[in-house]
Amino acid sequence: MLFKELQLSEPLLKAIKDQGYTKPTPIQEKSIPVILDGKDILAGAQTGTGKTAGFTLPLLELLSRSKVSNKRHSTKALILTPTRELAAQVHESVETYGKYLPYKAAVIFGGVKINPQINALRNGVDIVIATPGRLLDHISQKTIKLEHVDFLILDEADRMLDMGFINDIKKVIAVLPKKRQTLLFSATYSDEIKQLSQRLLNNPTLIEVARQNASAETIKQAVYPVDCQRKRELLSLLITKGSWKQVLVFTRTKHGANRLTKQLISDGITAAAIHGNKSQSARTKALADFKSSEVRVLVATDIAARGIDIDQLPHVVNFELPNVSEDYVHRIGRTGRAGNKGEAISLVCVDELQYLKNIEKLIKKDIPKVFEDGFKVDQSIKAEPINTGGGRGNSRSKPKNSQNSNRSRSSSNNRR
Repeated sequence: MLFKELQLSEPLLKAIKDQGYTKPTPIQEKSIPVILDGKDILAGAQTGTGKTAGFTLPLLELLSRSKVSNKRHSTKALILTPTRELAAQVHESVETYGKYLPYKAAVIFGGVKINPQINALRNGVDIVIATPGRLLDHISQKTIKLEHVDFLILDEADRMLDMGFINDIKKVIAVLPKKRQTLLFSATYSDEIKQLSQRLLNNPTLIEVARQNASAETIKQAVYPVDCQRKRELLSLLITKGSWKQVLVFTRTKHGANRLTKQLISDGITAAAIHGNKSQSARTKALADFKSSEVRVLVATDIAARGIDIDQLPHVVNFELPNVSEDYVHRIGRTGRAGNKGEAISLVCVDELQYLKNIEKLIKKDIPKVFEDGFKVDQSIKAEPINTGGGRGNSRSKPKNSQNSNRSRSSSNNRR
């Protein structure tokens, strides 16, 4: 199927052509006709499937068909996302595909001054892309009017629930018109997602484009067994030896991301960190430098990585395995996109072997092991528990075995 067969108007087809696309991805092919029919949808789509265009294109088409006067802009569509980066990514998509249309869009998130956002809203916008917290700030200050919203889109709803936004979402829903079209996108179908969909959606069409929790076939996966204290040394070697130009590296914690970034820089490798404690300007600059290849390595936590969308990202490294197995699939899904091949490498120490088993059980296959010369694992080192109690600043318990007490281990496990 071609885009021109999806009943999209000429301005949208022109914008799509400008991007070099002719055929929709599976999620786009399945979701666009249903959305254009005015139906609510519950879509299961993981990152990298083209889901953003899967809802921005039909949204723009429906706005065009509504023939509402554009002289006085009122907010007709609201898109909620879990993170600033993802909100910026969606806004970019709206601007890209809507460039030949007269509609105005604004992106609203925290971490930046609110007055420019107030001014944009005062001038009138058709489409608002927002994170829940900052949107509620505007609602409480009466700087945004949502009584004319015809379309509500929740992007990465599972992540919003993981981040504790359910009450914020309920507050937003309470001020929206009951008569609207609602689209809910989620990478997983948890019980919470099902409950949320029952509350929000009206007789929705279920759309799923890939097996839940499946890892892409275009991604070459590998595990490098390594002692915990030698992970950074091995990572630097792999980057240098392989002449890797663009590498996204995941750590569990913000502190770990900062520390690894400094260590890589000391090894002569350009690197930047991106996580929740960074200012929005710092996060934006780090991401821009990474996309332009001015920075070779971007070290990120899971939540901060949401919204990082690079079609041809060649390498993803799990410096530390996630304790939630599904997050592994989200992480490696940053590479191997749009038919391109990618490589996902995990540096796994003895402490993480159970995490590895859980991941392999989830994706229903064993990940090949690669043993790097000079990095033989010390079999005398015993596994230690990784504290995942969710408390901030939690550190690992002290080793019971005194011979291991001098090992450099991952310290705090505060979430993202």
